[in-house]
Amino acid sequence: MAAVAPPRPARPVHRPVPRRPAGTVPAAVLALIGAGALAVLTVWWQDTASVSGAAGWLTGAGRITGLLAGYAAPVLLLLMARIPLLEREVGADRLARWHASGGRWTVLLVLAHVLTIVWGYALTDGRGVLSEGVEIVFHFPEMIKASLGTLALLGTGLVSARAARRRLSYETWYYLHLVTYLAVALGFGHQLATGADLGDGPARAGWYVLYLGTAALIGWYRLAVPWLRDRRHRLEVAEVRTEAPGVVSVFLTGRRLPELRAEPGQFFRLQFQAPGLRWAANPYSLSAPPHPRFLRFTVKDLGAHSRAVAALRPGTRVRAEGPYGAFTARLHRERRVLLLGAGVGITPLRALFETLPGELTLVQRARRAEDVMFGAELDAVAARRGAAVHTLLGSREQVGDLGVALARLVPHLAEHEVYLCGPEALAEEAVRALRAAGVRPGRIHRESFVL
Repeated sequence: MAAVAPPRPARPVHRPVPRRPAGTVPAAVLALIGAGALAVLTVWWQDTASVSGAAGWLTGAGRITGLLAGYAAPVLLLLMARIPLLEREVGADRLARWHASGGRWTVLLVLAHVLTIVWGYALTDGRGVLSEGVEIVFHFPEMIKASLGTLALLGTGLVSARAARRRLSYETWYYLHLVTYLAVALGFGHQLATGADLGDGPARAGWYVLYLGTAALIGWYRLAVPWLRDRRHRLEVAEVRTEAPGVVSVFLTGRRLPELRAEPGQFFRLQFQAPGLRWAANPYSLSAPPHPRFLRFTVKDLGAHSRAVAALRPGTRVRAEGPYGAFTARLHRERRVLLLGAGVGITPLRALFETLPGELTLVQRARRAEDVMFGAELDAVAARRGAAVHTLLGSREQVGDLGVALARLVPHLAEHEVYLCGPEALAEEAVRALRAAGVRPGRIHRESFVL
């Protein structure tokens, strides 16, 4: 196959982008989730005539936490179901943060449910807590499966903890995280069999709708849609080009690429159909605006997977999920824009730098000169657009206070809208520095790509 021509810096393309007031859709989604939780509590309230004694209070607490945990589980899966409206209007990064935070609360609810329900039943039956627990697990319907589901959920929570996550490769963590689906499925039968609050009326029907609807949406958006798009677009590797030591750009070609409706700043999850890569769907940002004939992704050597990507041959088939992410021109509100990135976080900013309207300044943070990416390309885009490009080199000690360094490079920093992408530590430091410099929270847009 012929090599793909290198992308040329183009004049900014000012396309009308549908916009909503900032935060409208995220606020509506949170309100809907909260309304569902209140509806679950209403189910318990209507089914509870009175609560008295320690056993009654403990059992009541077990019922409440069990209902809330049962409600939270499918909601967490829905947040990561790749539903286009959520991915486009809420953003993958925010959804991932909600999912992670909700996951921690769900684990706590499950633990509280197990402890309080066993303790409450033990007081009622006059048994010890341990013997009551054994009785419940082995003699109540669906409880063996529910116990296995609980263990699977707790195990997923452990590998999702930040300390454990740092020690696992993305691929290992990703596959272990899929155990969540098994945990939810194992717990569903227990909720119907022993959940007295669900009864046989509307509450039970609503529970079926919630769980089966979640399964249908996951099956459609995470399995069927990628398969259908794979059949329609037939993506394959056209070229792998070395950009710098340890950095390559992968050009994908295929059929009807404009129909993907990808936007600068978005990302895809790519499964390269090559040995060792076909079962891993890793997220990669577009590093250039989408072209009618090809898509470009830039990959930095961060481990075995990225090294294998650098060795791909033209013609390798690629299965793609996406485009995903709200880190796009849809967020744009202000005339002055700062694009701040480091490491592979510079890739979506590279695409936005070419297309985002306004007065743009791009600052790339790097420890060493050899770590700087897209140097010549960014300079060419800046010259064509009349924009500014700066590189902030050195260790934290050498750079000093990030806010002071940015203010030196970017006049009127507080009046800028900021697109921020990079390692988590840098992103958190940058947010603190920007807030201290007077940039309003609603003007700071950041996205990291996980799950």
